[in-house]
Amino acid sequence: MNDAEPSKRLFFALTCSAEQRSAISQWRRHLQLRSGRPVAAENFHLTLAFLGAVPVCQIAAICAAVDLLQAKGNALTVFLDALDVWPRSNALVLWPQDPPPALGQLVYALEQALLPFGLLLASREFRAHLTLSREYKGSAPEAMTPPEFVLKADHFVLYESHKGRYRELARWTL
Repeated sequence: MNDAEPSKRLFFALTCSAEQRSAISQWRRHLQLRSGRPVAAENFHLTLAFLGAVPVCQIAAICAAVDLLQAKGNALTVFLDALDVWPRSNALVLWPQDPPPALGQLVYALEQALLPFGLLLASREFRAHLTLSREYKGSAPEAMTPPEFVLKADHFVLYESHKGRYRELARWTL
């Protein structure tokens, strides 16, 4: 990508309903975190694919490629039932101990759709998660109540990340 070419930081994600965001935020408050930078509840999501900086001129073509996905067709239910710290990214995350196969299929379909654009997706294996706090140091806090959140998704979204805010650019029904 040419440095002079305008770009946007993009990612695909499953969204959380307002009720889910509120419940997760309230549960996180009970953790009494003393480290990290909490993610704003309005930004809670489950990342499917992080694209990074994408030339603006490619966004319409990326959306058109995703329109053709074969993995769409079924709503997803993901149980966020584990709390962990990911030291490599210094993130406190909620994650599903047993992610549904359809989630992995959707991620794979997105990766395949994005191959022609030369976008380098994460080289590590996909691990579904919802980030609670960034720049987190230390071990996972003890939760008085174990995490038992059910994320029900009937769509996924292409977001732009800009100055800590996420803006929806496109949406697809599952």
